[in-house]
Amino acid sequence: MSLFPRRFRPGLAPSLAVAILVPLFLYLGYWQLQRADEKRVLQAEYDARAAGAVAMVERRLQRPEALQFYRVVAKGYYEADRQILIDNRVHQGRAGYHVITPLRLLDSDVRLLVNRGWIPLGTDRDHPPAIDTPSGLQKIMGVATVPADKYFTLGPPEPLDRGWRRVWQNMDLAQYATAVPFPVQPVVVLLDPESDAGGFTRDWSRLDAGIAVHQGYAFQWFMLAGALIAVYLFMSLRGSGADPREQHHR
Repeated sequence: MSLFPRRFRPGLAPSLAVAILVPLFLYLGYWQLQRADEKRVLQAEYDARAAGAVAMVERRLQRPEALQFYRVVAKGYYEADRQILIDNRVHQGRAGYHVITPLRLLDSDVRLLVNRGWIPLGTDRDHPPAIDTPSGLQKIMGVATVPADKYFTLGPPEPLDRGWRRVWQNMDLAQYATAVPFPVQPVVVLLDPESDAGGFTRDWSRLDAGIAVHQGYAFQWFMLAGALIAVYLFMSLRGSGADPREQHHR
């Protein structure tokens, strides 16, 4: 039996597919690593600011960067009529809502949105649960956050000109601010788990949660790129044909 050398003779279609897919897979892998790094940086900033001195929320509107990730304190009155529920929030495998309640700051017309925590779904989505909102002067403490302005949505939100919408898919701070007749601070405060200001389940997730997931996705994309290259090279190496000496003796 004779062994013949193999030549690299790639086909046009496989070459085009590899030229398109390999850079795409590599890009997606690096993008996942970048997402992991972004979460790591945000968590470091969060930890540094939250561990610092407590800041008092002012009665005037402030810039979001002046409050974001700082532990803040504020006094005021909850207003249940403009309270909303953020849908599709899961805690320990159970579906539910986050309760967002505006706090009218003491001696001011500015409101501060307070995330009072998670509550279970209730009977069904057509009948949201009743929310107990304490009256009287409240002192709230928590970490100020700026909700993401890009998020996944299941469809366009219902227009607010049909009346107040109690259940929202996401915390759209810009839309909320345009829907209410009062100024709103550009942050949402995650109510401290130790606060007694009418909170619910407050098991707040860390910002760096999911880093391992991003790294796992990156590994998968890189492995796909490597596997595609290996298959392409294997399929493109073809035998050069019969030995010419054997053809001469036939």
